[in-house]
Amino acid sequence: MSFNPVLLLGGSGAIGRQTARALRATYPDLPLLIGGRDLARAQNAAAEMGGAEGFVIDTASADLGVGEQNVSAVVVLYKDHSLATLRFAQSRGVPHLSISSGVFEIAPEVASFMQAPAASAMVLGYEWLVGATTVPALELSKSFSQVHEIRIGALVDEEDVGGPAVAADFEHLNHLLPAALTRRDGVYLWREGNDAKTLFSALDGTKTEASGFSSIDVVGLATATGAQSVQFNLGSGISSSRRKGGAFSTEIILELTGRDHTGEPLSTRHAVVHPGGAAPLTGMGIALLVERLVGLDGMPPVAPGLYFPWQILNASRYLARLAQEGGQVLELPLSQGA
Repeated sequence: MSFNPVLLLGGSGAIGRQTARALRATYPDLPLLIGGRDLARAQNAAAEMGGAEGFVIDTASADLGVGEQNVSAVVVLYKDHSLATLRFAQSRGVPHLSISSGVFEIAPEVASFMQAPAASAMVLGYEWLVGATTVPALELSKSFSQVHEIRIGALVDEEDVGGPAVAADFEHLNHLLPAALTRRDGVYLWREGNDAKTLFSALDGTKTEASGFSSIDVVGLATATGAQSVQFNLGSGISSSRRKGGAFSTEIILELTGRDHTGEPLSTRHAVVHPGGAAPLTGMGIALLVERLVGLDGMPPVAPGLYFPWQILNASRYLARLAQEGGQVLELPLSQGA
């Protein structure tokens, strides 16, 4: 079966290239449209990918600069303040996936969906690394009859830089929202100041300074599991793999507490690790979402609606792909916890 091109807006950057690589690993003949601000860079990226075409994004035009070209999905890899890409996707009736908004600024996108709920599938792809916390955490929660608390500690290696678009997105988020959305004892609140500062133990047990981060993972996991307390903490420094003398990696510590299926207290601690860093793990999640949204895997495309990534991603397929790329979900001793 042939498909129209997948539109990657901001596709010439690090995450765009990783997304294209992840898609092509399974679907080598899938055509791509690479949109960017610089035509030469977009065309160079398209030439490297093969079977792709580069163009300049024109957010002032209703067709974004693609003309009458049909597309199968719109993937936005930068913060689109104008929502031009969303309007385009809805007008064409194709899925829309954006990964760069903060949890505090989704109201315009939600309003767009409410105005046209049957137009297309919309994915609020702002989970950390597009599903890297939520999919494993929800799979781990199956060992519990009741989850009381989820604590997430994400460690980004200081050498794991994602390019100017990623840097701009983080600067935007940190400037506008120094407080961190958190669920504590059943109440949503905003941690700030000293309350937002914490420590968590990295994969190798090293204590890592971190600050609360307003990730949509918090509300997604709280809603899905019923956990009364959920917090996300983000630290930057030296990853465990680099402390051992290797290359940098990305790691996410997941700590769950609650009761098992016999009613006894249960606590678990795991690490999600990817040896390539944040960008390939992000690209992998985006590629798996596109696969399901469009129906590349032969299953029916996702119906119009408003979705978290974990509602679309198949956990078994996600974890299998993670393992295929050298990533792991590792069980850790509780004694190393913060």
